[in-house]
This record gives sequence, C-alpha cells and structure tokens, in this order.
Amino acid sequence: MRLLLVEDEKKVASFVARSLREHQYAVEVAETGERALEFACNNTYDLILLDVRLPGINGVDVCREIRRVGLETPVLMLTARSLVEHRVEGLDAGADDYLTKPFALAELHARVRALTRRGFRGGAKLHVADLELDRPKRTVRRSGDPIPLTSKEFALLELLMLRSPEATNRSEIIEHVWTHGFDIETNIVEVYINRLRRKVDQAYPVKLIHTVRGTGYQLAEPGAAS
Repeated sequence: MRLLLVEDEKKVASFVARSLREHQYAVEVAETGERALEFACNNTYDLILLDVRLPGINGVDVCREIRRVGLETPVLMLTARSLVEHRVEGLDAGADDYLTKPFALAELHARVRALTRRGFRGGAKLHVADLELDRPKRTVRRSGDPIPLTSKEFALLELLMLRSPEATNRSEIIEHVWTHGFDIETNIVEVYINRLRRKVDQAYPVKLIHTVRGTGYQLAEPGAAS
C-alpha cells in the first residue's frame, strides 16, 4: 500500500515515515504543497497524510486542488491547529479525517487503517490459490502459515495479487513500490522478486510467481500462467 506524507518538518516527516514503513506501508515524502500536488497528480496513492502548515501552498489549498482535479484519494489532515473552525476548514476542503498534533502513533495508525480500508480496490483480502494477503492487517499467509514481509515486499506482493492472473511489467512495479524518480535501470525489481520467491514459493510444491518473458512478472496458479 502506497502513502504520500506531506510534511515540511524533516524530523517529524522522518519519524512518521519510519513508523509507517515499519507497518508495511510504502511511504513517499513531499516537503512543500507544490511537490505534494506534483506527486498526487502523477502517481497513485492509497492515502495522503497532509500537514496544514506548509511553505508555499498550504495544506488546505492542496486538498482543495486535489479534489478540484477529481482525485478521490483519502486525505488525512495533520496540524497543530485545534480550533473547531480550522478542522471544519480542512474537512470542507475535502479532507476525510483530521488529526491534531501532537498525536500518538497508535492513533495515527488506527486512522490510516480506517481510511485505507474504505478505499481498498480489489477487496480487503486478496487470494491466489492458498496464498492470502490481508490488506487492513498487513499480514500474509500461505496454507495458513504466516509469511513475514518487509514493507517493499508486501507492496510488491500486493500489486502482483491485484493484477493476478495478468502479468505486471517492471516500470509498473517500480512506480507502485518505489518512490517518484527512482532509477528504473537498477536490478532492484529482480532482487525483490527473488526475495518473494524464497518466502512465498520456496517451501511449497506449487510455485505461484512466474517470469513472463518480454513482459514482467505474474502471480498465478500454474494453469493460469502465461
């Protein structure tokens, strides 16, 4: 699952992003309203965490512009403002929820889970053969056995399962799993596919992750593989 965190205070952004990544989310960070709009309009996110006080375009105006151009991505506003009128301003601009600083990380994660659950495309639980990925709980099981994954591994597996039984090419994988402007010439996709194969396939007789020559990678039962 891919999140956009918009926060100009570097220490706060680093702290929040690290906490979210530890819970298996892929997080991209923008430090200004202008960058937030650029990222939001050119990438697909499951949730935008948006600070109100930003240099240049403020968070309320960013949210208003996101909605004006037709983006329906859930937005969680983050701000030190606690006055009711300020919360109302953000919600009227199109935000889905509001969290006042300072906040407990447990509450932040609860809000993130609630907002992303509403917008799950393809269902909250994904299944291919005996493989199950629970998107709200951020867990993966095969034949009932838990499979621990890093945030990037989880995001990659989630994408392959959403596309199953169709194949997904390298550029789509990089766009979904890694950050804006990532070097597409590296072999990072192959490295992570191999990691997934070791965790998802190695201990099981039926292999689900397949290489599709000239296209990319596919997660499907053998009979459905290209």
